This record gives sequence, C-alpha cells and structure tokens, in this order.
Amino acid sequence: MGVTIDRYHEYYVDGGPHGSYTKLSLEEIIDSFSATYVGKGKLCENVILADITFHAIRGLQELSYDTLKCTKDWEVVVPSTLVMIMPVDYVNYVSVSWSDSNGIQRVLYPTSKTSNPRDITPTLTDAGAFANPGTDTDLADDELSTTWDNYKAQTALDIGSVDSDHMDDEYGELVGGRYGIDPQRAQANGSFYIDESTGKFHFSSNVAGKTLVLRYISDGIISTSAASSTINLAGSYVPKLAEEAIYKHILYGVLSARKDSNPNMLTLIKKERFAETRKAKLRLSNVKLEELTQILRGQSKIIKH
Repeated sequence: MGVTIDRYHEYYVDGGPHGSYTKLSLEEIIDSFSATYVGKGKLCENVILADITFHAIRGLQELSYDTLKCTKDWEVVVPSTLVMIMPVDYVNYVSVSWSDSNGIQRVLYPTSKTSNPRDITPTLTDAGAFANPGTDTDLADDELSTTWDNYKAQTALDIGSVDSDHMDDEYGELVGGRYGIDPQRAQANGSFYIDESTGKFHFSSNVAGKTLVLRYISDGIISTSAASSTINLAGSYVPKLAEEAIYKHILYGVLSARKDSNPNMLTLIKKERFAETRKAKLRLSNVKLEELTQILRGQSKIIKH
C-alpha cells in the first residue's frame, strides 16, 4: 500500500501520526490474515474471528518479549516514601537507574538480602497462636513491614570507609579483604526491591528525591483505558519488519488448536514460524556497518576502512 497525497498532507502539515508507516495495527494484521489464510480451500477453513484475534494477541505478546524489544522508559522523581507503583503495562524490568546532574544514569541493583514480608497486625502468644484474632479483618497486614522499614532507613556506605568494612564483616561477606565483595553492599548508587504481590518498587533511602529512570518490557498490548481489560486492536502495533512472523504465529496457533490438523503440516508451519521470528529479530537488531566499526575501534583494534 502506497502513500496518498492526503496522507502526505496529514503527516507533514497536520502533524501526525509520525512514524506510523513503520508499523501495522493488530486490527490490520487480523484483517490481512483473514483475507489470506481463511476461507474455503485455504489453510484455515471454518475459523471464527475470535480464534484469530486471540492468537494474534498471543503472538504479539510473545514477540514483544524477545523479538520486538517492546521496551518503554519511565522518568519520575522518587518520593520520600521510597515507593513507586509498577506501570500499568509492566511485565519485567530491563534496568533501574537514577540520572545525575550531568544526565549520566547510575545503575541501581536489586537487593536479595531483604524483602517486604507480610506484617500481620496481631501479636503471637507464647503458644504460637494469634492473640485475639477475632474476624478476618483483624488479621489485616501493614503495607510496609518492619524488615523493609529497617532496611530503607539505612544510608549508603562509602566502600572506602571503615564503616563499610564493619558491615562486610557483619553480613559475612569478607573478613579483612575486598576480594569477592558483594556488589549489593559495595556501591553507593542505591538498591531496590520489587514487591510482586502489591505491584510496587521499594527503594533504599539514598534514592529519595533523585530522578529515577525505569526501563521495562511491555507486552505491546494497549487497552482502551487504564481501568479496562478490553484490548484496543487499532492501537496495538506490529513493526512491518515482523509482519510475516506474526502471521506464522497466528497460523500455527489456530491450526495447533484443531484436532483434525495434519501433524506434518503443523511441523512445517512450526519451522516456518521459527524461521520468520529469527528473520524478524535480525531485521530489528538494526546493526549498521559504521556503528559496528566504531565499536571495534573502541576496543583498540586496527580496522581498515
């Protein structure tokens, strides 16, 4: 499909949507798949639209994790509470850092030596039972546990100070040396903990007030609103470089769910799905000769150009 005069005017004069020519909406993908693969005498006969839509969504999700590199960046100032909720489309984090006055990102590392356990309000008796538990509401837990409160109250330690040696000994990391030191205790950038049960990030005290940069993976699916689970097919996009890959994902998903599918045909389509996914990953890697040469030059290699 080419670019019409009206689209030129809309793009350059009216101001958008910029970059739209590089991608296709999931709605367009579903329509094109239905026209190509569904119908009498074609690979997918008697297939309903709901099945195609389901496998199109699943295909986009799977491709987003490893192939499409569907990452997003959040920049936010860490509040005094040291807590930040996960983005609505968050799946996993790529990196967590804070930006200094020069715009350099200082990496934060997850801590494995603490957590935010459920802090049950009632106390325990000597027999190990809850004291006057009453109803279920009396077993309500506090959002922040004593364990995490104690951890976030600590300040960052200078790795060259005497105090840091004391902490190393206290936590059994070192005895009189720096060899093998745990990076969690040996850097002053700060640390974070992800509470999956509440969907929140918790940060150490030295991150308060800093500009946090969260890079995370999304599944590429856009809802009609933040409070809705309805998927916006027209607002969820697939790069054109991965168009054939998602067709093969849909095709394999639809046929593998049918009990009358030919096993040999399924094996062939599965191989094609793998090949197209690999091709899409290579295309989207976007490696340029000049950039590769620059990287090699940075490794003190003699490169003839």
